[in-house]
Amino acid sequence: MTATFIPDAVEAMVALGRHTEAEPLIEVLEHDGRRLDRSWMLAVGARCRSMWLAARGDVVAAMRIAEHAMAVHARLPMPFERARTQLLLGQLQRRQRQKDASSNTFREALRAFDAMGAALWVDRTRAELARAKVARRRDVVGLTPSEQRVAELAASGMTNRDVAAALFISPKTVEANLARIYRKLGIKSRAELGRVIGDL
Repeated sequence: MTATFIPDAVEAMVALGRHTEAEPLIEVLEHDGRRLDRSWMLAVGARCRSMWLAARGDVVAAMRIAEHAMAVHARLPMPFERARTQLLLGQLQRRQRQKDASSNTFREALRAFDAMGAALWVDRTRAELARAKVARRRDVVGLTPSEQRVAELAASGMTNRDVAAALFISPKTVEANLARIYRKLGIKSRAELGRVIGDL
């Protein structure tokens, strides 16, 4: 039980962009999970590895590992941990433009968190579900796919930190993308960005 803090520590480190520091903790979960045949360690270790991969840009591998984590969760009577992994899987599905799948995944996680009375996680999941429902609009001419994603999320009212968390990138990367987007579109504010996206 001394490892129970590790998934939270990994999630915090990944969110802060401290990937090098997070990886040894992930390796502990993966190694001890295999050595001791502990389903909890295997499941959350896979979730942490998936999160880490996504933050480094390998969303395809991250999805594969998140799906494996969900399969391991099926052996565990731990609905809270399963719902946390579902939340991550939904984010990855949304990032891969699988809107229907991500909405279904978020709804299932929301039901689980709600049943447990996990109010903060309910709010977080509702926010993710709302983002998944944002209609995909026609691409803005001149923007790269990554800039398009940042533009859509920023135009929906999300903060830079929220956009960063949704796309598994750093807030500084969001800022750099927004600077390029504004320059390409000839605008200077988020309000103008909202109008440009809203007019498409």
